[in-house]
Amino acid sequence: MLHTKAQTTILHLAAERGTVEDIELEEVLLEGYQGVKCVESGGPEPGVGCAGRGIITAINFLEEEGAYEDLDFVSYDVLGDVVCGGFAM
Repeated sequence: MLHTKAQTTILHLAAERGTVEDIELEEVLLEGYQGVKCVESGGPEPGVGCAGRGIITAINFLEEEGAYEDLDFVSYDVLGDVVCGGFAM
């Protein structure tokens, strides 16, 4: 999809900078095959934290930054074994 481009995750940058408020959408949104826009939320270290909270943080960031404007379709690829089990869409 991204032609082997590495993608920095929202949560990785948030951890480095201390908050998602210091991230620009352009830093995490990459355009891939046929103009498909891709974002990776990231997650906690294995066995630590709640992946669902990370996903919600990423979705809220994308909403606040206007990432969902002018899109025809949005698809989420979510792990089937979310650590906390408290995430539902």
